[in-house]
Amino acid sequence: MAEVKRLSDHEESVAGWRAPEVEEELPGLRLLAGQALHKRAQQLTAGSPPEIRQRLSELSNRVRGARAVAIRREPVPAAYRVFFRHIGLEPDTVRTPIEAAILERMLRGGFLTRCLLDDVLLLALVDTGVPVWALDAETVDGQLGVRASRQGERLGRAADASLLPAGRLVVADSSAALAILFGELAPGHEPGAGTRRLALFAVQVAGVPDLFVEEALWICRAAFEQL
Repeated sequence: MAEVKRLSDHEESVAGWRAPEVEEELPGLRLLAGQALHKRAQQLTAGSPPEIRQRLSELSNRVRGARAVAIRREPVPAAYRVFFRHIGLEPDTVRTPIEAAILERMLRGGFLTRCLLDDVLLLALVDTGVPVWALDAETVDGQLGVRASRQGERLGRAADASLLPAGRLVVADSSAALAILFGELAPGHEPGAGTRRLALFAVQVAGVPDLFVEEALWICRAAFEQL
């Protein structure tokens, strides 16, 4: 993997860059990025502490059948549905992050705990409706932004990383595509058991208030940095 430069150390979240063609075609699309230091004793890939599991249980009790059915009509989830259709995704087939989480809650009888990393991201999503992703900050070269993938480009910097079709919307740093927008992260860039510095990013679309996006990132930062 190529040597990467450290992200700038921002205490607050910052707006990611957008390629000119993205800004022109999708003016409501915005990426908000920030950092978090993982200060807990538990590894990110280990089980969550009791207070995180308790918060998931409380959210499970709040999200029951009636709200699950009506969730797509709430303003924030509805905004992501509109955006999915705008970029050619049918949200009843390729579900938005919040609807996918709610469907899984209904199928499994609750928001099930997986590991500290996944549980914290799920808390932020269900609390705000805004999806947040995390990368290992040590593998990120400069600031994050959104652009279209290039012909022959790979997802990540690994030599055997999968090829991307040209024109796919991706979250990228200054030298590589690190995630498909609303999709998978590049192999080798996910936070691991020993990751301590996280690069967080949330995707905002037209109709989603800034406050919700900032709160989603704050929830993650506060949970990871709690001693």
